[in-house]
Amino acid sequence: MGKNHLGEFEEIVLLTVAILHGEAYGVAIIDEMESRLNRSVSIGSLQTVLRRLEDKGYLSSEFGEATSVRGGKRKRFFSVTTAGKKVLREAKEQRMN
Repeated sequence: MGKNHLGEFEEIVLLTVAILHGEAYGVAIIDEMESRLNRSVSIGSLQTVLRRLEDKGYLSSEFGEATSVRGGKRKRFFSVTTAGKKVLREAKEQRMN
């Protein structure tokens, strides 16, 4: 395993963020994963992996605007970085071989 190794859950989270392109925030990521995988995902495990992927440079995040629906709390939106796209391609290529 190289330094770019992704665990299964990390890879699923990265792929889900890519699928949601521009609309990837905590609850939306969980909803998408649960609907596609038919398994439950805890917010705690997701937040841990999102932070880890951001620390590795595979994700970046920024806060959206505050809304009254959320009581003034802003959503943190995630996006896949160039390094994240590269590691996803490498994971795919490893499976193809």
